[in-house]
Amino acid sequence: MQAKIALLPGDGIGPEVVQAAVRVLEAVAAKYGHSFSYHEALLGIAAINKTGSPLPADTLKTAEQCAAILMGAVGGPAGSTPPGAPRPEEGILGLRKHFGLFANLRPVKAWPALLQYTPFKPELLKDVDILFIRELTGGLYFGPRKEWQGEIVLDSTDTSYDTMVYAPYEVARAAKVAFDAARLRKKRVCSVDKANVLASSRLWRRTVEVVAEDYPEISLSHQLVDSFAMLLMTRPGEWDVVVTENMFGDILTDQASVLAGSLGMLPSASLNESSYGLYEPIHGSAPDIAGKGVANPTGTIMSAALLLRYSLRLENEAQAIEKAVAATLDTGARTADIAGGGSYLSTTEFTDTVIQQLA
Repeated sequence: MQAKIALLPGDGIGPEVVQAAVRVLEAVAAKYGHSFSYHEALLGIAAINKTGSPLPADTLKTAEQCAAILMGAVGGPAGSTPPGAPRPEEGILGLRKHFGLFANLRPVKAWPALLQYTPFKPELLKDVDILFIRELTGGLYFGPRKEWQGEIVLDSTDTSYDTMVYAPYEVARAAKVAFDAARLRKKRVCSVDKANVLASSRLWRRTVEVVAEDYPEISLSHQLVDSFAMLLMTRPGEWDVVVTENMFGDILTDQASVLAGSLGMLPSASLNESSYGLYEPIHGSAPDIAGKGVANPTGTIMSAALLLRYSLRLENEAQAIEKAVAATLDTGARTADIAGGGSYLSTTEFTDTVIQQLA
């Protein structure tokens, strides 16, 4: 297979972890007889400081000409961009909107080799394998908003707000992704909302129930987001496929990263109704360690595996990467974030080990 892949390294550790994933993809291409070409473009702070926009038109053009996007991270400390410049995160929101990337898939697994590095008793993490489906183009992040302007005056009655807005079709298409995924797993879906308080959540819950009628073999349950956050930590092995709205999904999957041992372990895939996708680790740009060569590339490497699975339909190759990462961890290879205070490998050395396991 020949395929073009857009690379958006972004900011902070983004370029380091994207380069690691590209090296793994090249090893896969060599082993399985594929040819991948890579087309790099700007996003986030790097784009703002060069073009004034977090998502330049040239970046969109590059991405449109490729089969998928592999992204690093965006953002940085205060002062990274000129005063009055747009937020770097607007670049990601723009990508999601432009390509209609409405379904964010975030798999969370407890790695047997890393159980000692989590704050949980090992028996609590037995069989933890959760697939979160986060609706990605609606809700608070995209609803009507009013930005606060000027200085804060404590007795002012002026307001700033963000609005959670959902239509049934937005909920239904995310729910269908969840139910379709559950058919290939344990046939269980949990929908997470705040239906006891929010009108938008009551619409969410009823829409999911209507979609469930087309999937009689799938067991559907509902949880309120606050209680689910607690149950995720106390009974993590109970959950299989979890579907939820944009902000709840953002928060819950970051919380769930502790089950895997580190935020650096988790990948994600953001998909539209075709096979096009944006693939990225769920961690941020980590400017405090950028350039030090110690970032954990696992989340990005595993995101590359999802790219092979969902956009290029190369299931064997995707599994090869996932098995190589697991084997690497089994050898005792660790990056700084999962070393538990012991010795650790650099980003490059860890990636070398993954490639050796692939071979």
